[in-house]
Amino acid sequence: MTEDNSSIARSPRWLSADVVDPTAQSDDSAGHSGDSTPDVPVQQSAAATSAPVPQRQQPDRPSDTQPRPDTVHPEARPADQIDVLRRAKRRPARRGYRRWLYRLTGGAVNVGKSPAELEYEALLQRVRQPLRGDYKIAVLSLKGGVGKTTTVAALGSSLASIRGDKVIAVDANPDLGTLADRGIRQNGSTVRDLLADTDVHRYSDVRAHTSQGESRLEILASEQDPAIAEAFDEQNYRNVLNILEKHYNVILADCGTGISHSVMHGVLDEADALIVVAAPAQDAVRSAAATLQWLSAHTYEELVARTVVVVNSTRPGSSLVDPVEVARVF
Repeated sequence: MTEDNSSIARSPRWLSADVVDPTAQSDDSAGHSGDSTPDVPVQQSAAATSAPVPQRQQPDRPSDTQPRPDTVHPEARPADQIDVLRRAKRRPARRGYRRWLYRLTGGAVNVGKSPAELEYEALLQRVRQPLRGDYKIAVLSLKGGVGKTTTVAALGSSLASIRGDKVIAVDANPDLGTLADRGIRQNGSTVRDLLADTDVHRYSDVRAHTSQGESRLEILASEQDPAIAEAFDEQNYRNVLNILEKHYNVILADCGTGISHSVMHGVLDEADALIVVAAPAQDAVRSAAATLQWLSAHTYEELVARTVVVVNSTRPGSSLVDPVEVARVF
């Protein structure tokens, strides 16, 4: 029987290496024939030695510069290893004595950023999260003079200066709102003029009716004529949103004090988040809590879950309530 060299060539490398010397040749390797079976495992013939033998793939071995897995301290935790990597890639501080220490030593001493700076950067990262479509925030209070419009202007200016997209604040107060007075009034246009404009197709068409300050926040003023302002209702507000949501990513609504007003139904139905502003007094805090209860009782439970309560002090040191007590109420 003639040896099948192809089957020998296909035999595993580890098998032939254990029982056969690959350089050895049998006496009858050149033309061996016969029907006797070898007493020893099949040896490679001269022809088989020239055939390619598949090599066993060796596992990747760690280089000398990389730590072996068995050299890791048994008590080392993943969090500790992450801290080591963070220290290795620590970025210098941008403010305070840490920044000056880094600069004075030419970068030799880098103590990293302070916890306050890290927290601030984390907040900025949250504010800069990209949005799909638009996001509407309504700001309301049941009492005037508590800083509702100031909250809208401050929040809108912060979002507009930090984010890279377009942010606008709409004065949805039917009672002669003052939001436009908090910025530079670039024109006398109001929400009523925007609705009356039948040639609004592009952002520049809307921009002709808004005012913009240094923070990049745009403001759409309310109607200043008492007779016309009172006629601004829910449908008018929805029509304004249909125009703005095509061009702006964040839309803030400065609401009036009448929660039962017609326009408030449109504001609450369209809002993605709500801010309730209250003065630092017991009656104002209870009124804000009652507002949330009213919303929950009128099919706005999901909106209440996305509500932020702002206790605003118009003068330093004028707080009349304990912050712990306020937290307990809410």
